Amino acid sequence: MNAPAVQRLPLLLGPTGTGKSELAIRLAERLKGEVVSADSRAIYRSMNIGTAKPSLEDRKRVSHHLVDIREPEEHYDVIEFRRDVLCVIEDILSREKLPIVVGGSTLYVAVLTGAFFDGPTGNPIVRKRLEAQPLSELRRRLEQIDPEAAARIHPNDPVRTVRALEVYELTGKTISQGQRESHISFPYEFLKIGLTLERPQLYARLNERVDKMVERGLLEEARALKPRLQPEMQAYRTIGYAEFFDCLDQKLTCQQAITLIKQHTRNFAKRQLTWFKPDREIHWIDVTDKMPDRVFEEALTLIIKNTTQI
Repeated sequence: MNAPAVQRLPLLLGPTGTGKSELAIRLAERLKGEVVSADSRAIYRSMNIGTAKPSLEDRKRVSHHLVDIREPEEHYDVIEFRRDVLCVIEDILSREKLPIVVGGSTLYVAVLTGAFFDGPTGNPIVRKRLEAQPLSELRRRLEQIDPEAAARIHPNDPVRTVRALEVYELTGKTISQGQRESHISFPYEFLKIGLTLERPQLYARLNERVDKMVERGLLEEARALKPRLQPEMQAYRTIGYAEFFDCLDQKLTCQQAITLIKQHTRNFAKRQLTWFKPDREIHWIDVTDKMPDRVFEEALTLIIKNTTQI
């Protein structure tokens, strides 16, 4: 069966808490589509409440891909994601359905929409040494050797800062130079649809969502996960779990942990907005005070106008 000719694939992005997942499901139902997750934490099994991943009921409504594909102890990087998402998209298209990519993980979005740098495999010794240093010192060094990357990477992003320095130490080239020289573009183009919400409403929604997560048993989920994880693991550093791990270690009270989860979630949403804002290719839909039906119709209209219908 031949794959349909698709001009651009829908990519729903934006800060956490704006309703991307539910919109993706409704669009998939309407357009004979399937949802492809670009969320760096939804990949982990046993991390359900704190990651706000689609529920089992939602996944019965439409097929979801790249959700629950790894155990929390396992490492998963953007190179693996790029490989996996390409296979998933090609499979969906081969069945004459529309892949709808959704997620707010900026690094995952970057490898789909920008030039891809297949850098050196991470070196555990180099990475551990870098991670042991204060972030402020790492930032100063990155600003000296690769000011382009320093301007692009958020000052409070230790993962990408360490990776940029690791690449330089292992190759003698800056990660910016490697990205310019690679020119490995993703073989599909995307129609970027961004959801945004006025900041006070977004923060209020995120605070309320954290309260609901706690009511649903986030602390108990963190308690069950903690024996399986180590601080250097990706899953350990997930917002909502890391704070409750400190609570379980008696470094924080339960209320202090909840307050920090809310603060860190708001900070995360702000970083996402900062990262997405300069991208002029994004078609923004302001969901402030809009009913879900109207948001759905606006997104559907954009897709119909800009992609080939299947």
